[in-house]
Order: sequence, then C-alpha cells, then structure tokens
Amino acid sequence: MASRVRPSAHRIRQLLLLGAVLAGPAAADEGGVSFWLPGQFGSFAAAPGEPGWSVGSVYYHASSDADAARSFPLGGRVAAGLDARADFVFVSPGYIAATPVAGGQAAFGVAGVFGALNVDTTATLQGPRGNVFSTGLSDERQGFGDLYPTASLRWSSGHHNGMVYTMGGVPVGAYDADRLANLGTNHWSLDGGGGYTYLDPANGREFSAVLGFTYNWENPDTDYQNGVDAHLDWAASQFLSESTHVGVVGYLYQQVTGDSGAGAVLGDFKSQVAGIGPQVGHFFAFGGKKAYFNLKGIYEFDAENRPSGWNTWVTVSIPLQ
Repeated sequence: MASRVRPSAHRIRQLLLLGAVLAGPAAADEGGVSFWLPGQFGSFAAAPGEPGWSVGSVYYHASSDADAARSFPLGGRVAAGLDARADFVFVSPGYIAATPVAGGQAAFGVAGVFGALNVDTTATLQGPRGNVFSTGLSDERQGFGDLYPTASLRWSSGHHNGMVYTMGGVPVGAYDADRLANLGTNHWSLDGGGGYTYLDPANGREFSAVLGFTYNWENPDTDYQNGVDAHLDWAASQFLSESTHVGVVGYLYQQVTGDSGAGAVLGDFKSQVAGIGPQVGHFFAFGGKKAYFNLKGIYEFDAENRPSGWNTWVTVSIPLQ
C-alpha cells in the first residue's frame, strides 16, 4: 500500500517554506542547558523549498528535572537538584530566494521567542555573591528571549538533498544573574553544520539528519563560558496519504569541550543527552495554498550534567505568497 502513496514534489516543497531554523533558550548555558535546543531540525530538513516568504510558529513545552544529588551552576549560584518547566512560542519569518546561490537554494530568517519559565531547586549551596544557603529556591518568569538569525544553502539531486546552515544567538532576552529563571543566555553564540535528506515521493519515504556544532562566548555577568557542543537531530517518516505522514524523531547532544571561566566552579561540567519520540505531519488548505502542521513528542534519556524529561513541539508553517 505504501507504494501507492505519492506525495507530489511540489506539495513537499510547500512544507519547506519555513526558511528559518527555530531555536530557543531555557535557563542559561551554565544551568546545564545549552544554547542549542535539541530537536529543532526534523523531517525534510535538507530538502529545497518553494521560493518566497513564509512565517512559522512553534509552541514548545518542556518538563525536565534532576535529582538532589546533582549540582548545577545556575544564575550565579550552585544549586543541588533542579526542576524546570518551560512554555515558549517561537515566531520565525523567513525568505527562500528564487535565484540560485553557489548552485543551491539560499534561505534566510530570524526567530524570536516569548514564553514562561518556572525553576525550582532542591537546595542552593552557594549564592551569587558567595553567601551559602541550605534551602531550595523557586523562580518564575515571563518575557522575551534572545533573537536567532539563520541562513542556509540547500542542494538537490534526485532523491538526495544536502544542506549547510549557520545560526547566531543575539543576547537581547530577559536576563538577571541574580535570578534562577532567565529567558536569555546573556552571551553571544554561533552555530553551524550540515544535513542530508533522502526523499522518495514514489514510495512516500523520507529520512533526514543534521549535524552541527556550537561555539559560545563568555557570559560577562557570571564569568562563565560554555564549551563547544555537537548535536545531531534526525527524523524518519512515511506518508500514509497525499497529506499525512507519520514517523519517529530524535536527537543526540554531546558537549565536546569543557566549560571555563572564573564562574565555572564545578569544573568542565560536560553535558550530554539523547531523545526519541513519535511525530505526525499534515498539510491543510489555507487561503488557497497549502500550509503545514507537525506534532512531535520526545522522551529524553542518558542525561549527564543536564536535567532531562519530556518535550513537545507543535509547529505550523504558513506560506505568505
């Protein structure tokens, strides 16, 4: 039956109108959470899209924790145990150029974020000015996060598609070194990498993988610099009809160099995490054109120096022309 599912190449390109990569904050890098939000790349990541403007939106919910035996540098403190709940909405206008660049398709975009973050600690071992506490603290915050400009180039040859990308982190989000819950990282970041997508409309099968690396500058308020990290996002799916596909998504995150700076009181504090879960995607009519909806849920495991739990993504991509 799968051999009769033939989503058109044009329909798949319409899905890819979202030209910007969506990124997002959590606490702060020294909180055991990276600038890079694992899972932001998914199906069709490297396939060329339809030229023009688009706007994408993502609702992201995450619930993660770490037991009291694990300590984290967080908001200028050293905290034992961590329970974090995040609800973010990302809005990402993007543009895909019609004129080839270096034989490929260029795309540009920028993502902004508004959300709420709640952080609880089991105990605070050291305060931001050297004071020592014995009880836990809680903090919640709403506001705007950092900005994430992106650029990419994509190439296609038959079923095979390749992509290179770069993304920056511009530290304009709400941040206060004396608070546990921060929506900005308070430092610049630069990420880049490449990806591959296998896409065969004849049998409705697709596989994508994107590998990237992040460099982080120092947080000037805490004298903390996160190390270089490597991250792999992947996805596989099968079309059940012209409009609907289902599959599995996942990621691997591994910090490859240690944290540094005067604020890195716990040493190199290298972190890692893996995640896997289901996804479903669906095209729908919008203003005479085809828009796209995707839902995925990811369970995290094998975490080290990082809280772990569940996260859910609800993505809607709308063509503007």
